[in-house]
Amino acid sequence: MSFQRLVQAAVAALALALALTTPSGAQQVLKVGSTPTGIPFTFLDTKTNSIQGIMVDLATEIGKDAGFAVQIEPMQFSALIPSLTANKIDIIAAAMFATAARKEVIDFSDPVYTYGEGLVVPKADTKAYASQEDLKGTVVGAQVGTAFVDALKKTGLFSEVKVYDTIPDILRDVNAGRLKAGFADYPILAYNLQQGNFADVRLVDGYKPVTVGTVAIGVRKSDTELLAKINASLAKLKANGTIARILEKWGQKANAS
Repeated sequence: MSFQRLVQAAVAALALALALTTPSGAQQVLKVGSTPTGIPFTFLDTKTNSIQGIMVDLATEIGKDAGFAVQIEPMQFSALIPSLTANKIDIIAAAMFATAARKEVIDFSDPVYTYGEGLVVPKADTKAYASQEDLKGTVVGAQVGTAFVDALKKTGLFSEVKVYDTIPDILRDVNAGRLKAGFADYPILAYNLQQGNFADVRLVDGYKPVTVGTVAIGVRKSDTELLAKINASLAKLKANGTIARILEKWGQKANAS
């Protein structure tokens, strides 16, 4: 074999070796489904045109600890679980309760944050609502895909439970006086109103939540190894104060057990 052919063969062999070894050495990139409307958990930052929030920060920190990169995929809340089970995303990081019904379809990490629903009414309505019974016979709203919709319907208290695509849609209708009351994730409602949005909406302070749940990270049932990595990272990030710092950054107090 001539020297030139020998060099060409050596180059080809090196190229083949690199092609075989580089993928295994590259950092794994996992697609993370998050919503553009769940501030402060997840939301679209119009300045950067990217999804930001508590769960995005947390997913990023978990990735750093567990050794994978994250690629945030924006989508509506109701599309999160179907996208996960269809392998379009690998992780759900959003304001999603780990409910019994959802646990039949996907697996959840250890708890991240616990809270219940908040109640919003028009600011002109000054009644001191303490429970759902105080709104018996009225039309109320909740977000599609959340645990609150079925819970409200099962009470039989309301003349109608209107279902909205997003929490801002609920707030807009309450703000405009088109909806008597809306129920949604308390931290998301509080954050929106703290930012000065929806000036004619009031978050009812004395209301006692009925549907209290725990936000957690979702994965496919087949991804047991990934779930173990996420839980190990969550434990470490809780112990070293990272989770508390993330929550504080977004105006929330750590309460997860």
